[in-house]
Amino acid sequence: MQVPLFPLNTVLFPGGPLPLRIFEPRYLDMISNCVKNDAPFGVLLIREGGETGPATTHAVGTLARIIDWYQGNDGLLGVTAIGEQRFRVLSSHRESSGLNVGNVEILDAEPTVPLPEEYRALPAILAGVLDDLGLLWESLERHMDDAAWVTSRFVEILPLDLEQKQQCLESGDPEQRLQIVQELLDSSRGWAVTDLP
Repeated sequence: MQVPLFPLNTVLFPGGPLPLRIFEPRYLDMISNCVKNDAPFGVLLIREGGETGPATTHAVGTLARIIDWYQGNDGLLGVTAIGEQRFRVLSSHRESSGLNVGNVEILDAEPTVPLPEEYRALPAILAGVLDDLGLLWESLERHMDDAAWVTSRFVEILPLDLEQKQQCLESGDPEQRLQIVQELLDSSRGWAVTDLP
C-alpha cells in the first residue's frame, strides 16, 4: 500500500482525533487528493527535524482519514482526521513537491480487551476529561469497555513525552498502557485508580 506521509510532532492512535492547520502547498495538495479519493494519509512522529522542513521519522505510524475540513478566518485550511490502522513504513521517497510517499504494511489491529475489574474507574474519569476537551473529543465514538480504546485516549491526552507515546503505539499492548495510565494518574492525583469505588 502506498500513502502520502505527514511527519508531525504528535503521536496518533487508532480511533483518536487529529486537528490540523494546513498551509504548505505540498500538504494542501495532499489533503485535496485525500478528500477527492476518500484516501488516508500516514501520520509519523518526527525523530529529527521539523514539521515545515526536512525531517526523519519513526517507522511506525497511524493512517488518518479526513472527516471534516473548513477554511479558517486566517485563510488557512483546517482539517479534522481520525486515526485508523497502524502501519510500518517499508520504504519511502520524496516527490518533487516535497511530499514524502511511503510503501507501508498495515499492522494487525489491537484485540478488543475488556477492562480488568481493578481499572473499573477509568471510563468515568476518561468520560469527564473528554467532555471537557471540546467538541472534537466529545463527538468521538466511545468504546469505554475496551481497554485498548480507553488506554489509547489516555495516552493521547496525558503528559507523557512523545517518545513514550510512540513506544505505546509500537507495542500495541493495552495492558502495558493500563499500567502507565494508572501510574500517571496515581502520581498526579495522589490516589490509586484501583482504590476508587
